[in-house]
Amino acid sequence: MELISSKRGFELVHQSGNWLLKKDSGFSPVEMLVASIGACGSYVYETILTNSKISFTIKKVEISYERDENRPTKPLRKVTISFFINVSKEAQGKAERAIHLISKNCPVIQSLDPSIDVVEEVFFV
Repeated sequence: MELISSKRGFELVHQSGNWLLKKDSGFSPVEMLVASIGACGSYVYETILTNSKISFTIKKVEISYERDENRPTKPLRKVTISFFINVSKEAQGKAERAIHLISKNCPVIQSLDPSIDVVEEVFFV
């Protein structure tokens, strides 16, 4: 991976077009971290559901976050990943239990400071 400095800010070089990492014109580095947490958690959840032979459709994933306003750099304090999925009534309990396997199987979440609270929740649609 390579970052380049441009007039617009730092850009992450990508073959399909560079990603601007600047809050006012693209995604901030903190937003990119939160997106990485959500994407990794989503791929892991998808894999867990598939391996558990649960028929499902992930309709959307919403990721929200809170920062620790009491610390000078305002690091992440909490990230919530909300999964909106379609699964049969019979499989909903199993799908709910499966969310507890995400954090221990997600390399991005495992790489975070342990003080960052990651909450996974599922809503059936």
